[in-house]
Amino acid sequence: MNKQIWLSPPHMGGTEQKYINEAFDSNWIAPLGPNVTAFETAIETFLEQECYVAALSSGTAAIHLALLLAGVKQNDEVLCQTFTFAATVNPVTYLGAHPIFIDSEPQTWNMCPVLLEKAIKERIAIGKKPKAIIVVHLYGMPAKILEIVALAQKYKIPLIEDAAEALGSTVNNQQCGTFGDFGILSFNGNKIITTSGGGALICKDKASKDKAVFLATQARDQAPHYQHTQIGFNYRMSNVLAGIGRGQMEVLRARIKARRDNFNFYKKALQDTSLEFLEAPFQFTSNRWLTCFLVPSYQIREKIRLYLQQQNIESRPLWKPMHLQPVFKNCISYENGTSERLFNLGLCIPSGSSLTSSERNRVVEVLKKRLGFK
Repeated sequence: MNKQIWLSPPHMGGTEQKYINEAFDSNWIAPLGPNVTAFETAIETFLEQECYVAALSSGTAAIHLALLLAGVKQNDEVLCQTFTFAATVNPVTYLGAHPIFIDSEPQTWNMCPVLLEKAIKERIAIGKKPKAIIVVHLYGMPAKILEIVALAQKYKIPLIEDAAEALGSTVNNQQCGTFGDFGILSFNGNKIITTSGGGALICKDKASKDKAVFLATQARDQAPHYQHTQIGFNYRMSNVLAGIGRGQMEVLRARIKARRDNFNFYKKALQDTSLEFLEAPFQFTSNRWLTCFLVPSYQIREKIRLYLQQQNIESRPLWKPMHLQPVFKNCISYENGTSERLFNLGLCIPSGSSLTSSERNRVVEVLKKRLGFK
């Protein structure tokens, strides 16, 4: 049996243990400390924009806090990209608010600006102006963020930018996660860099970051005793995990290059097949977190997926749209068929930065064999 090839495994850089040891040696194990501060500073430096980063326990926690900071409350409506992972949308329901789903456009696979404006106008017309917009940069491909920012500003709706999969992706050389009122990053084990579990909230100003940190540390008031005037959460990242993050930031650019090299290798090696790879629009740069392609039919996709599985190669269908999920079946959605088509025809293949040449060649060989190529 061939060795398992994973979709997107963690990839350590070598210096993570040094920062972890510092945390243990100094007994800074709690959810604060020098690693947390240094990790946040490293992210801010990488983003190359004036911003303030709060390191948190997950990207989901970051979305939850962003919604709170945007003023979302019970029974409010939030416009959400339907083609995404459930963690993008679940925090809307934590607040008792209602997600309104917006379909994708085919060029980037992300939120369609035309449908977004249609939804905004229709909700405003019936007296239900949306309280926030959540756009996602899926698989590292930036959304049409400039058009979406323009709509958010035109209608004065806070924009939350889910860049959980897009650290290092850019539009016009500006880093994804820095366009919206709030940006979201994830450092889950399968992301381009990892802290085992973790995330970050990107804020435009220090006051917003301070408010986020306050809420993330159980909203404890400044007092000699434990006093709380509002509900808080246990969302702060630990100093130990932030040590992993510091080491990972030192190799981030190399990890981005490796993922992009994977995409370019697959695209060239499979150019004579029926597989359709997603191209980046002009002035868009994708970190190529995952290499994905479309095939002619659902039946072909499943034959490929199952054959890869038999050969110990992990693959995964593209996200099932939120408006098709049983848990969100009663939600309003603005659809054009794009995300459903992507779900039926799309597949992600091994894309980790630790992928070896022999492993990539094996993936290509198996794909070509299943597709009828030598």
